[in-house]
Amino acid sequence: MIEEKEMIKLIAIDMDGTLLNDEKKIPKENIQAIKEATQAGIKIVLCTGRPMSGILPYFNELGLTKEEYIIMNNGCSTYSTKDWQLIDSATLTHDELIFLEEVVKEFPNVCLTLTAENTFYAVGEEVPEIVAYDADLVFTKAKSISLDALRNQEEIVFQAMYMGLDADVTAFQEAVEEALISKFSGVRSQDYIYEIMPQGVTKARGLKSLIAKLGLDINQVMAIGDAPNDIELLDLVPNSVAMGNASDEIKSRCKYITVDNNQAGVAKAIYDYALR
Repeated sequence: MIEEKEMIKLIAIDMDGTLLNDEKKIPKENIQAIKEATQAGIKIVLCTGRPMSGILPYFNELGLTKEEYIIMNNGCSTYSTKDWQLIDSATLTHDELIFLEEVVKEFPNVCLTLTAENTFYAVGEEVPEIVAYDADLVFTKAKSISLDALRNQEEIVFQAMYMGLDADVTAFQEAVEEALISKFSGVRSQDYIYEIMPQGVTKARGLKSLIAKLGLDINQVMAIGDAPNDIELLDLVPNSVAMGNASDEIKSRCKYITVDNNQAGVAKAIYDYALR
């Protein structure tokens, strides 16, 4: 007897290197495929390391009118797009921020940055050029701040990122990663970024919580990604799709492989594996 496949009811989609091409644009084919998926009753969940400011312009471009969900800050926060309410979150405490600042003090070329609910901060007296560059990519401006000043503002901090040139971040990572991952979740998401989340927090944690909230079976979920911070997400679901531009390691972990992000790999994956 042939086992009937579960229908896909939710698609979790990474943004950089997945939904977006190398020019940080959404290919029109991806927009069309996502619209067709929602018309077929499939929930779309953008699942990204980006903060809110770096997501909204793209979400608006998708033109989705039903309630969807966005897992941002690598799983630290989940929002409903119906009213932009925070429905799930994990945060860093002030004591944890003090620890994160302490371990970077011997690395002057690496900057500790913090993603708060409404603001992107660089801890220190000024905003380094590489931090300003990253802030521009997510349509915001970084503000310099001390941890004492931040504490007085009582703003929620979801995640931290250490930023610097590739060699500087690598030296920092090699020196302190063991101490960091004993207390936090960490991932080298890009050459110039090492990301820190509360312990146990990943995109997969955010998606697992959302799946339970929506009452879905894991076999009804598809995930598409390309990068190291997508690994737990892709490992979580049976219907995992690696982008054509993903590393061989990530491709080897996935059930399916689509074409790359410059060829609208998300659209092809949706048509091939969700709307088939």
